[in-house]
Amino acid sequence: MHHIASDWRRADLQKADRALCAYAIKLTKSPTSTCEEDIVALRQRGLDDRAIHDATQVIGYFNYINRVAEGLHVEQEDFIRPWEKSPYLGDDY
Repeated sequence: MHHIASDWRRADLQKADRALCAYAIKLTKSPTSTCEEDIVALRQRGLDDRAIHDATQVIGYFNYINRVAEGLHVEQEDFIRPWEKSPYLGDDY
């Protein structure tokens, strides 16, 4: 499951989660290229409009806060270990 942190395409995800990850990448890297077809694809995989709205808000917020931190050259905390290197994960992750 923690393959999501390094490469979500390798993770064992449901179709809805895969579609949501692809949407997040598209919204992050090329937001002006998103279109109604992206929303339809999410609906076809079981997400309702509320879930799509909430996901878009969360994706947008993380993009915003990362840009603020990068723009202000905020240093990352050195006590936070990357998720994929968590000591609580076994070798299966």
